[in-house]
Amino acid sequence: MLVSGALLPSRGAIFPALKSIGLDDAATRRAWVAFRKGMWRMPVMLTFWREHVKSLPGWQEHRYEGYLPVTIDVTAFWRPALKRCPGKHYHPAAARTLPAVIVGITGEVGEINGQRLALPRAFERVHPKDNREKRLWQAMLKTAQKGLKEDEIAVIDAGLKISDLQAAGIDLYILRLATNFTARRNYLPAHLLGRKPKYGVSVRPLPRKYKGKTLNATTPDETYAWVDGGHQIRVEIWRNLILNKVVPAEKNKTFDVYAFYDPAFEQPWLLATPVVLKPESVRAIYKDRWPVEQLPLSAKQMVGAHRQFVHNSESVQRLPELALLAGSILSFLAATFPARSTGFWDRKPRRTPGRFRRQLAGKPFPKDALLPGQVREKNSVTAHLPKGHLAQRAKATTITLLL
Repeated sequence: MLVSGALLPSRGAIFPALKSIGLDDAATRRAWVAFRKGMWRMPVMLTFWREHVKSLPGWQEHRYEGYLPVTIDVTAFWRPALKRCPGKHYHPAAARTLPAVIVGITGEVGEINGQRLALPRAFERVHPKDNREKRLWQAMLKTAQKGLKEDEIAVIDAGLKISDLQAAGIDLYILRLATNFTARRNYLPAHLLGRKPKYGVSVRPLPRKYKGKTLNATTPDETYAWVDGGHQIRVEIWRNLILNKVVPAEKNKTFDVYAFYDPAFEQPWLLATPVVLKPESVRAIYKDRWPVEQLPLSAKQMVGAHRQFVHNSESVQRLPELALLAGSILSFLAATFPARSTGFWDRKPRRTPGRFRRQLAGKPFPKDALLPGQVREKNSVTAHLPKGHLAQRAKATTITLLL
């Protein structure tokens, strides 16, 4: 139902979407009960899916100087009309926070048939008693730190701080910094007069304005340039830096800051990493963070799960997770199947999730699909049991008698 985009015509309603793929009434009810009350775990499903894709001969991991990028990000499914929504997230168009179901995503990057994909490793829910996004990030970083291997490096977009990664114990990372970021040298400046200095010299990678005055950038320790795609990319590097409120010492956790000036972007990229890498590798690893953005895009607009009408506390969390998994499957299928044009106007079709979803739209669920033996109708005698509202009353009466 999700992969074929059946939620789009039904405007997010699950029952009409299940009926539209060719299921009868009984199968529709069983599918809903399995979704609503079924005992299944998303980590197991993600493990099976990831192992299946990685076992294919065409799958290639992306490694740079021996490191595999592992992306960490957060997405939100907006639910402005949902009562007791489990979280809030900033909406750029509304310019304020709105009720939303927030899901943390962790995935490893590779490619198949020349197309980059992010295979999801974990979907993190907000804490039931603390639904703050900061609390979610803390849980995600802890989970990611446990799963990171020695040859894997975490890639994170702007929004987090280096202190958050250091507190979580993540030692291998590439983090995009704010344009007004400042750090300090890991050594004390020379003492001339007055009080002895306690902190290192401040380092400002990019110039900025403060109270009408322009504060110049600090001279970089190294500069580097190369040509990529017909245009020159210039890099400025500052080595062995520490955070502002850290006293210089040999045991400190240091990091390097790279400022990438690319003519294709108005603002320079400011990236931090504690690993000594080539500038080309740092830029390529950060660019491999972008495939994780395709998972929410495929799960919302392409699949139609951006509009949801489930209200149970468990269903509210399950449907976004299933939609993200369906988005990953849809992206994989689009990359592995031949590209087909949408119409005569589509002269150069590409392998995109939207085109592949249009091929599946309106087609019924295959009757000859081989399902496992456990997925079957339960032929139990239920004629003597009450149905509907009578069943609910009988259950309440039984509980009252037991009490």
